[in-house]
Amino acid sequence: MKNKIRPSILPGFMELLPREQRIFNDIVRKITNVYEKNGLIPMDTPIIEKQEILMAKSGGETEKQVYNFKRGDNNLALRFDLTVPLARYVAQYFNDLTFPFKRYQIGKVYRGERNQRGRYREFYQCDVDIIGNGKLDIRNDAFVISIVSQAFKSIGLKEYKFQINNRKILLGLFQELEITDNGSIITLIDKYDKMDKKEFYKDLEGVVGDSKAKFINDFINIKGTGVGIIDNIKKLNISNDTFNNGLKELEEVIKCLKIFGVCENEYLVDFKIIRGLDYYTGTVFETILIGNENFGSICSGGRYDNLAQNYTDNIMPGIGISIGLTRLFYVLKEIGFVDNYNLEEGLEYLILPIGETLEYCFKVKEYFKKLGFSVDVYLEEDKFKKKLNYANKIGVKNVVIVGEDEVKSGNVLIKNMFTGSQIIKKVIENDF
Repeated sequence: MKNKIRPSILPGFMELLPREQRIFNDIVRKITNVYEKNGLIPMDTPIIEKQEILMAKSGGETEKQVYNFKRGDNNLALRFDLTVPLARYVAQYFNDLTFPFKRYQIGKVYRGERNQRGRYREFYQCDVDIIGNGKLDIRNDAFVISIVSQAFKSIGLKEYKFQINNRKILLGLFQELEITDNGSIITLIDKYDKMDKKEFYKDLEGVVGDSKAKFINDFINIKGTGVGIIDNIKKLNISNDTFNNGLKELEEVIKCLKIFGVCENEYLVDFKIIRGLDYYTGTVFETILIGNENFGSICSGGRYDNLAQNYTDNIMPGIGISIGLTRLFYVLKEIGFVDNYNLEEGLEYLILPIGETLEYCFKVKEYFKKLGFSVDVYLEEDKFKKKLNYANKIGVKNVVIVGEDEVKSGNVLIKNMFTGSQIIKKVIENDF
């Protein structure tokens, strides 16, 4: 290895071998197909943005994680999510868009996070957002969840659960209890599942006192599905307007989930779900894989009152949901889902020339292509056994054997690589 550079990639980046890449692409294709069939519009934005655009509202940990650099007189940065570029996009092209603007985007984003299991510095996000002009009906919140439900089912994912809440409910509850230090409690609740429960209660008690801590602790542990959980919460007779508005919105979302085809076993109302990002103002949700909760959320999002407030005076409320595709794929590999993935698409025919038959092989290839099949020609001058071995390794469904006798007769020999069966076919257009 003298004078050779050892091939490697940076930690926090993902590369896939051919079969895994095909599975990843197949998952993206199926999800994209669901989004397109539900009327979502594809869009894309640059990976590199002006730093002032990306950092307009960022701070804290987000700012520390952004990859930024200078090129000439320009301060630039790599996008760290797809939401901020969307905000810039709708503000910039406001007069050219029709609202509600329903978009999906799949693209790479970059964060200088600490390298750890399942977390990447370069990763694909798969976002759905619906943006309104001045207003946006709460039913859209249920709609985006239903879209991802369809997407998960399209790739064969079954054991998942959307955990849903509305931030107004807890904020109204704090107002009802005359608690002013909302930030500390929200941060604490956001860490609930990662903390010892006695330690959580002790910390909560230290902020609000024993009686209020008990009430909050009991409340956030209420869970359920359907309108039944709403009826139970109403029995608490909390009069705060913010609380009741949030409860009303959550009730409407639950009703619409049923209408949109999301079953009760697919979601759970969980009042501990509040999302750490402060721009969420209503509905919030995270998604776990049942039995693999230790991997954390694979899909999350929520409602925001004014997406583009840093770039325009136009009021644009929205609802967004994002699948972390790279993280999801990592988890699916870890739990064995990828190993058992039914990869239906692939190369359907590989033509194996024997002797001086290359010109005829490419005529055969054109026939197959016109009929809509995926087809390739083996070009290496190898022994026939090695050609078959190659076909086996790449998982092609059929090989088309073309020797000089086939050229003379106008036939081809087609061998099914899975069953071993063989047939002879006359090379007649549209007759394969």
